[in-house]
Amino acid sequence: MKVALLAGGLGTRMREETEFKPKPMVEVGGKPLLWHIMKNFAHHGHTEFVVLAGYKAWDIKQYFHSYLLNNHDFTVSLGDPSSIRYHGKNNEADWTITVVDTGLDTPTGGRLFRARRHLEDSTFMCTYGDGLASVDVSRLVELHLKQKATATVTVTQPFSRFGVVETSGPAVLNFREKPQIESLVSIGYFVFDPGIFGYLEEDSVLENEPMDLLAQRREISAFHHSGFWQPLDTFREYQAFNKMWSAGNAPWKTWSDT
Repeated sequence: MKVALLAGGLGTRMREETEFKPKPMVEVGGKPLLWHIMKNFAHHGHTEFVVLAGYKAWDIKQYFHSYLLNNHDFTVSLGDPSSIRYHGKNNEADWTITVVDTGLDTPTGGRLFRARRHLEDSTFMCTYGDGLASVDVSRLVELHLKQKATATVTVTQPFSRFGVVETSGPAVLNFREKPQIESLVSIGYFVFDPGIFGYLEEDSVLENEPMDLLAQRREISAFHHSGFWQPLDTFREYQAFNKMWSAGNAPWKTWSDT
């Protein structure tokens, strides 16, 4: 099953990194955020990717075009550049990647619409390229196929970014440090049947009218995820991701290195 990755946003809240690269190319443990997301899908057997680029699309194109060069030592005869030999195991040798420049200011639904010819032949998955999660993709697909809906969205109960203070009049009764929110939020990790393109246009915001219409028509299901999920929105979160990776405690890492 193909996987579409929304990787075209400006990432304005992380200018420390995104001034020079698109947010999905911000590195965690020396690898782009996008690579970490793709590794989870590949762990579940999904290795055909369509990257929906926009802001600084060239950076994404260049990275994957020169993937072996970026990730391996090599030997080359300068008299015969075609003689290049790469050293070490390529764990991503079975990946197929299509990079589509969907435009600088195109909204999320419009990006999918512009990549339609690469996706409309069968059911496909789609997620955002700006966060990490340990979603069980196999169970997600299983639920979607069972429900026979046009779309499935992954939802979770996030933790508040702020501590909560409970009061009674002027008296403070209790402090709760960043409690889990009761409401569910969408974290992406969609599964779409080709019928989704009947809900999309060039200027569609995926999360607005298309999702609303699907819900009204009972054509969208929810997959509940209770594991790790964290968007990368701030420089502090970027530092936290790298700290977890360096410590060997990256809860989004579902794959092995062997």
